[in-house]
Amino acid sequence: MLEKSKIEQIVNNVEDGDLNLTLGQLKALEHIVIDDDRVEIKLRLIQPIYWSIESINSELIKELRKDYPDTKFEILITEVPVDISNREVLPNVKNLIAVSSGKGGVGKSSIASNIAAALSKKGARVGILDADIYGPSQPTMFGLKNAQMESVKMPDGKVMARPTTKYGIQIASMGFLMQQNDAAIVRGPMLAGYFSMLFEQITWGNLDFLIFDLPPGTGDIQLTLTQKIPLTGAITITTPQEIALADVRRSIAMFRKVNVENIGIIENMSWFSPPDSDEKYYIFGQDGGKIISEETKVDLLGQIPLSQKMREGNDGGKPEVLRDENSEQSKEIIRITDQIVSKVRKINFEKTSTPEVEINI
Repeated sequence: MLEKSKIEQIVNNVEDGDLNLTLGQLKALEHIVIDDDRVEIKLRLIQPIYWSIESINSELIKELRKDYPDTKFEILITEVPVDISNREVLPNVKNLIAVSSGKGGVGKSSIASNIAAALSKKGARVGILDADIYGPSQPTMFGLKNAQMESVKMPDGKVMARPTTKYGIQIASMGFLMQQNDAAIVRGPMLAGYFSMLFEQITWGNLDFLIFDLPPGTGDIQLTLTQKIPLTGAITITTPQEIALADVRRSIAMFRKVNVENIGIIENMSWFSPPDSDEKYYIFGQDGGKIISEETKVDLLGQIPLSQKMREGNDGGKPEVLRDENSEQSKEIIRITDQIVSKVRKINFEKTSTPEVEINI
């Protein structure tokens, strides 16, 4: 005989691996409906849920089958509602992630495009905003060198731009507004103004993630971003050598100063292995990312080795995780992306579980 209270107990004892809390502690169970030998269970989980559905579903079925081996279980998983409607900018985007580097030339744009692609492959609705006004790279990364953003008139009469879409990812870039060989000669307030235009005058639609590919450094654009946009968190890209690490320290310190969560560090170009060889050559030094992680207490999310094919994919308009999901680089990027999502879920849980404090003076 099916006992609703027993089923409820089994469900509530299953753990959400990202949050290290049981579904009971999370108050995730919405309802249980028993109909003869069929049971419908509905849960609400902290977003984004695409990465959690499979593991929690399989764990639930495994535990329920111990007591009810012949019962048909239907498990429905939805997201805990997120109210972002009162946000002045980007009101339809759930998670805003900055991808930063203290120094140019570390492969930041390549990693940003691959993170966006890895998120999209899992089913998330993703956009990427190429905020590197001096050297926009995403048109090249996605094979959109000659693309332009379409203008659309909104119901209130305002004219907005619509992102270009490739591989199911929405993409906006200053590169779509300039000729390929044009020089962007802007500085100070004008620079921040161009950047503000990129997110204030573009209609993104509903997104689970918007990835900001920031220019290198800790200048006007970075400060404008952190002042105007409620970032979910920031990821910092580095290479192993000391000259890059000095700038990573400044980047991490900047995000801390403006109360943006440092999600983690990604070390790029960690080593090179020749074809058909497991030998590693540490061209740019070794374990710089680990050193800076231990020093700053920011997690090292992973180390991505150099690859000629990945570089060719970048130049040819196809991120590595779409070109060959079984390459060493793709597997590491996908593993890193899983960690990013896990950390985003923790950040979102902390937001929902922290009560707002109203102070009357």
